[in-house]
Amino acid sequence: MNVELALNSSTIEQLVTELCDALGPDAVATSDALREQHGGGETYHPVAPPDIVVFPNSTDDVVKIVECCAAHGAPIVPHGAGTSLEGHLAALYGGVSIDLTRMNRVLAVNVGDLDVTVEAGITRKQLEDRLARDGLFFPVDPGADATIGGMVSTSATGTTTVRYGGMRENVISLTVVTATGEVVRTASRARKSAAGYDMTRLFVGSEGTLGIITEATLRVHGIPDAMAAAVSAFPTVEAAVECAMQVVQFGIPVARMELMDEVQMAAINELSNLSCAVKPTIFFEFHGSAASVEEQAREVGEIAAELGADDFVWSTDQEKRTRLWEARHMAWYAALAMRPGSKGLATDVCVPISQLAASIRAVRADIVETGLTATIVGHVGDGNFHVVFLIDPDDPDELALAQEVNERMLRDALEREGTCTGEHGVGYGKIAILELEHGPAGIALMRSIKDALDPAGIMNPGKVLPS
Repeated sequence: MNVELALNSSTIEQLVTELCDALGPDAVATSDALREQHGGGETYHPVAPPDIVVFPNSTDDVVKIVECCAAHGAPIVPHGAGTSLEGHLAALYGGVSIDLTRMNRVLAVNVGDLDVTVEAGITRKQLEDRLARDGLFFPVDPGADATIGGMVSTSATGTTTVRYGGMRENVISLTVVTATGEVVRTASRARKSAAGYDMTRLFVGSEGTLGIITEATLRVHGIPDAMAAAVSAFPTVEAAVECAMQVVQFGIPVARMELMDEVQMAAINELSNLSCAVKPTIFFEFHGSAASVEEQAREVGEIAAELGADDFVWSTDQEKRTRLWEARHMAWYAALAMRPGSKGLATDVCVPISQLAASIRAVRADIVETGLTATIVGHVGDGNFHVVFLIDPDDPDELALAQEVNERMLRDALEREGTCTGEHGVGYGKIAILELEHGPAGIALMRSIKDALDPAGIMNPGKVLPS
């Protein structure tokens, strides 16, 4: 823990008193259980609990919290659903965890403009349920039932990015509380603007290091008239990726295109009681009119067949489609179930799609050579894939070996003109590789932005950039 940022016991007591006065005692917690819960995510990163957990109900409450913290130099870590993968939620220097999950209201649904304004603590599924009443849906689907604020903060993408884009493409405007307690709205609801700097994109992907996102205005879409899902197993990863490349190149507007390697498919079959071939497999989804969905499925089926795929089976049956994507969303837990008691070291890279097969092949060979257990899942339509290493938490040598393979994979992605993370974010797990990607000048520019917006360094310190 950084001695300069760490709070002493008397400061913590005083801060608790001030926060209780500002928010009420029901909004402030210091129990060991809650602090532990708010000090970690879903991967191997060790828990680093905050000193205090607070539960605001409004943007005004967040302003009060930030003002209290700023007065005492207390570190602030925003918290949503707790599904982060790169240590974003660890309170490396103690301080205050701001749990935004009570701020989960839908503030406005503008059907005619196809946008919605929500509080940051609403989860993806809560929003999905509300929008369905108006025949709408929000397309960004990272798999986990993350909060919208968390998805904005990590610039989340997911299974539908190939068609609808990720958070960067679907966030119109944000309400942000800055490190000095000011409230900023980053843009209007207009679909385009040339008025000044793009403040919205500055905060998308900032991981809570520049301010606290409290509200978001998002693009939404009408629920398609028809949807179909398909499964196709390929003889090799290369054949599967070639299929994805051709689908993109031919302009087929596929909505989802998810690759699972044979290890991941075996795990999914076991956990979700499926009987898919244990081969590199792509799950597809098609959206549109009944006629266009049929045409998309036929065209993709023809491409898959030319590349040696097994029977291309597609269906518009909602139950079958739901079961398929539930299985895909359970891939993380399916992987962990392969090795009971293990911890997951989840990592991701994104490369130009022409480099995807070679990148996957390289990391799979490295995994085999080292004897580690790991699965691979890829958003093949945009060149993004994930590796989940299954680690014995009591074996530091195994963790070190997995980290070595991970670093080689990250460096390999950069050599292929890719990025060290397509959607997980940096947290503190990928700080070391960030300078290699952006160079000293790029890191210095990021540091100047951080210092300008957070001069005291209290906003999620130790994440994205070294403290």
